[in-house]
Amino acid sequence: MEPVKHHTGLVYPLNRSNIDTDQIIPKQFLKRIERQGFGQFLFYNWRYDNEGNPKQNFSLNDPAYEGASILVAGENFGCGSSREHAPWALQDFGFKVIIAPSFADIFYNNCVKNGILPVQLPEEQTSELVKKAESGNYNLSADLKNQVVYDDTGFEASFEIVNYLKEMLLNGWDEIAVTLTHQDKIDAFEQAQEKTTSI
Repeated sequence: MEPVKHHTGLVYPLNRSNIDTDQIIPKQFLKRIERQGFGQFLFYNWRYDNEGNPKQNFSLNDPAYEGASILVAGENFGCGSSREHAPWALQDFGFKVIIAPSFADIFYNNCVKNGILPVQLPEEQTSELVKKAESGNYNLSADLKNQVVYDDTGFEASFEIVNYLKEMLLNGWDEIAVTLTHQDKIDAFEQAQEKTTSI
């Protein structure tokens, strides 16, 4: 994964709560075996009609939000089934940071494992960001090292993240990469095991 340290991008506001993983990526699109290509199906039932035509009344189809890389949504984002395809779809579409008052635990961890920064902020602050973004052309910065999000108008909010997950994102590590940071201890253990079994 690419390290996540500091990101500035256009904000897309999705002022809805309890957005579950089936809304993020509907079940009929889970047949792909690779991680790429899911972005085109992100929020499919909201973005497209029954004939597959873009819905004019869904904001993500608005050219004003083209290229958005920060998503701000309501509470309990990513609830429902534990499908890892949900962060795959968000990432493939271009989102690098997701901000919400709360996340489903499994979804939150799946984001980190796939290089997306989930930022949990109080509802009052997320509502403020949604309002700013609804006016269009609103950019926000997320600084993982200092655990703060801010804009150029004076908004600033700090967020918490478990140090282990923070280190994974800062270094671009998945769980295998974390394991390999202990390669010397693994080698020593295996050598000790060989000596034990050879006696």
